[in-house]
Amino acid sequence: MTIIHTYLTFNGNCREAMTFYKECLGGELTLQTIGESPMSVGIPAFMKPFILHSCLTKGPLVLTGSDMVPEMGLTAGNTVSLFLNCNSEAEARSFYDKLSKNGIATHPLESTFWGALFGALTDQFGHHWLINFEGNSRQ
Repeated sequence: MTIIHTYLTFNGNCREAMTFYKECLGGELTLQTIGESPMSVGIPAFMKPFILHSCLTKGPLVLTGSDMVPEMGLTAGNTVSLFLNCNSEAEARSFYDKLSKNGIATHPLESTFWGALFGALTDQFGHHWLINFEGNSRQ
């Protein structure tokens, strides 16, 4: 089966962001710095602690990231969101509360006409999240 994983690019704060996501979502986090990789040869010393690759896994949830910014730099926008389909209402509410801390709650969690509990937020790192729980029977 082919699966798409979300890959986030940061500008030097990947470790902080991925640690925050682990605190919010749980799971196991692995981090590899540039200095720990074969590509560290010839890389300026200040870049060696930057994250080359990170991966947060919790069952089928996989979130990856890096501090490897392209030459053109980062362009923040609203064209990509992280859609988090939750297993329970309690999980959806917990994730929403934790991820929106120091961020912006753009759409409160609410029952929708399609029968889901749904909300949206922008976290403190500027990433957009859509929180969803399909099992919600309230309308």
